[in-house]
Amino acid sequence: MPNAIFAYTTSVLQRRLAQLGPQSLDTSSSAVASPDLVHLDHHLNWHAATTLPQHRMDTSPSVPSRTNQIAWPATLRSTSVVNFYAATMSSTTPPPAPTDAAAPKELTSKDYYFDSYSHFGIHEEMLKDTVRTKAYMNAILQSKHLFKDKVVLDVGCGTGILSMFPAKAGAKHVYGVDCSGILTQAREIVKANGFADKITLIQGKMEELTLPVDKVDIIISEWMGYFLLYESMLDTVLYARDKYLVPGGLMFPDHATLYIGAIEDGEYKAEKLDFWDNVYGFDMSCIRDIAKVEPLVDTVGSDALLSDVCPILDIDLTKVTKEELAFSSTFKLTAFRQDFCHALVAYFDCTFSATHKKLSFSTGPKAEYTHWKQTVFYLEGELACSPGEVIEGELTCKPNASNPRDLDIDINVRFDGASGSYSKLHEFKLR
Repeated sequence: MPNAIFAYTTSVLQRRLAQLGPQSLDTSSSAVASPDLVHLDHHLNWHAATTLPQHRMDTSPSVPSRTNQIAWPATLRSTSVVNFYAATMSSTTPPPAPTDAAAPKELTSKDYYFDSYSHFGIHEEMLKDTVRTKAYMNAILQSKHLFKDKVVLDVGCGTGILSMFPAKAGAKHVYGVDCSGILTQAREIVKANGFADKITLIQGKMEELTLPVDKVDIIISEWMGYFLLYESMLDTVLYARDKYLVPGGLMFPDHATLYIGAIEDGEYKAEKLDFWDNVYGFDMSCIRDIAKVEPLVDTVGSDALLSDVCPILDIDLTKVTKEELAFSSTFKLTAFRQDFCHALVAYFDCTFSATHKKLSFSTGPKAEYTHWKQTVFYLEGELACSPGEVIEGELTCKPNASNPRDLDIDINVRFDGASGSYSKLHEFKLR
């Protein structure tokens, strides 16, 4: 939890410190002052709903207000990958689901950290992400000819929503795998919707269980995390692909592309970083050094973009290997207006190309809001850009050596414009 506490502190505390007070956090250990993360969650949501101001928001009605979007630390807010979290947990078994709904087990902070994917609010957010859920629904239900009489594997099935789509499309049988206690409710959902004979839900780690069948025809998965790769959940999908997918079998989705661009973000950068120089008259600049290495996961308005975007990673799910997910890439970004560049922003697109008509969705600033938002990397200083000038560099991403769920991201940025030259290596940790 210390990393999560620091991440929370650096991205949120500047707008809540006066309300929460220092007693809300204990950054000297893994403890949280609240009895457990549920209490903390309710506490912060109340403050977010009543006191959190708006910042850097797109005027589009498709982008929710910041008053409803807390910039949670990545280890707590990663809703896109919680269903797969069990696939990478090697030393901790999630607590069992309560057997008495009227008197649920009191869970500790550690319990919620390791079994956050059992929390109903997480699944609610994912299901209400219409871009995400409708993309899978449309890709599957518009491809009934591909699913008819096929055996399907859903890696990280959660509530079972993605398992029911292929069952509805005519699949012979669907196997859903998840380690979360949410499977108790998922089985009830499957039964209530008439798919008990078509869907088998299996609780456990993908790497440690054996399916009732030797091979499957199609694998569906919603494995994407922040910056596409956060939490290393794709590793588990690739394991399932290599062990169970028949030759020529299908992956849904089967392609993903990660992009990077340049943005103007001076006001919010000052709130996130410069805030620590003077906190109610006290020097807390040591925290600034921590804050600047942690990317911010948040919504970026489309008007913040000042350059074109450049693909830095393209993944073919049918071929990519686990080793290739640690990558290096060069980029060139051409400014299309005169402005200051304060940060780089990353987002991804996903594609279902096996469908009759290729279907894609984007998580970029110009697209409809998704719970993945965007990932912002603040630069040291700022770049005064004019139209046609180029920001270039290299980005290297690899799993953290001590915790492979985290990402170490190094970005070397170079700029040679009319206002001057710039060259700086930035080291970030997404955790």
